[in-house]
Amino acid sequence: MNNETSFDRGTILFDVNNEKSQRIDDIMRRIYTALVEKGYNPVNQIVGYVMSGDPTYITSHGDARMLIQKVERDELLEELVKRYIDSLEGTEPQS
Repeated sequence: MNNETSFDRGTILFDVNNEKSQRIDDIMRRIYTALVEKGYNPVNQIVGYVMSGDPTYITSHGDARMLIQKVERDELLEELVKRYIDSLEGTEPQS
């Protein structure tokens, strides 16, 4: 069994969440690249977009502004939080 499909009695199950995650990953890599190429701080610009919903936080360079609008903000936030939490697995909480 891998991350993309699961087998159950010969039936292949498609993982929609993995497909969505890969699509968001591709879009965010392209947006990150465009922001860096234009000299912007990608974290600040993406946070500004997520908080406000205003696509002008994202440069139009490389069609990044058009791309960010293809991802729902709640889906983007969900993916970011999921990846952050996944990165914490196996680490001890600091007190």
